Amino acid sequence: MTRAGVPARPGTLLTIGPLLALAVFCWAVVVQRMGGEDGGPGADPGPLGLFTGVWTLMMAAMMLPSVWPTVLVYQRLQAARRERGKNAVWMGPALLLVGYLAAWTVVGFIGFAILKAGRALEIDALSWSRGGPLLAGGVIIGAAAYQLTPLKDVCLRHCRGPFSFLFEHWRPGALGAVRMGARHGIWCIGCCWALMTALFALGVMSIAWMALIALFIAAEKLLPWRRAAATFVSLALLVLGLAVALVPERVPGLMTADAPMHKMSMPPHSLVVCSTHIFASSSRPPADRKMQVASSRNSVVGAASFKLFGAVAVRLYSSSARPV
Repeated sequence: MTRAGVPARPGTLLTIGPLLALAVFCWAVVVQRMGGEDGGPGADPGPLGLFTGVWTLMMAAMMLPSVWPTVLVYQRLQAARRERGKNAVWMGPALLLVGYLAAWTVVGFIGFAILKAGRALEIDALSWSRGGPLLAGGVIIGAAAYQLTPLKDVCLRHCRGPFSFLFEHWRPGALGAVRMGARHGIWCIGCCWALMTALFALGVMSIAWMALIALFIAAEKLLPWRRAAATFVSLALLVLGLAVALVPERVPGLMTADAPMHKMSMPPHSLVVCSTHIFASSSRPPADRKMQVASSRNSVVGAASFKLFGAVAVRLYSSSARPV
């Protein structure tokens, strides 16, 4: 039995391996496309098309490592149907993921609209040099409070129970796979929407904060201690929210108002070497010294978080290979 409640079988690696590889690929693309520049609170998300593409990659990078139990159970149910001579969907797991990511893409549209509306209003009292830290900290503290609500617990149990979810919401055919993926995505949105609002408050285009929120999501969904994991994440968010509200300049990896914000871009000639995010571009002039220092600091935080995330994923898979 795996730590996520899925029986371990020899074919497990054939499902989990490609998912983790795809997640790593999406992380690499996101890091490269952001060009090593982390965007802090209030950073311009750019045009809708660009934001949608990067957001979808972000969701794939952050969510795929924790959605594998559902994909694995779905694949085994399809295999059982084939053994009994019934029709099984070709590329069913991929279609399941299409529906899942489509649900999260809708969340991206909502977040994009809120960001653009906030920037258009230009409320001086909420600028980062005035009330911005209090607003961002309040959003993060609100996310911490949601972690302990009954609604959060119900949604989390659906995300952690692939057998019960699939048996309850089973739909045949290719369209059924997409619909099940979307429905599972909705449950995960109910579970993780507060964490995503915290990500927007910290800087939705920040690699370091993306990695931290992804770690929180994976811990809640995969570790055997559901309530303990949710409580730990709540306490971590509470401390982080208080720090952002009261002493934002002391929060590692937080791009504050004293460092200029840049619009998200997709440089045509960029290179990421290993995890140090060495960036070379011929499409724009070099950033000023302060931006370089802030970007380097955030890159180091992002690289460390990404390494930790990879270590957790490997540990979880190693645990899943051993029956209990």
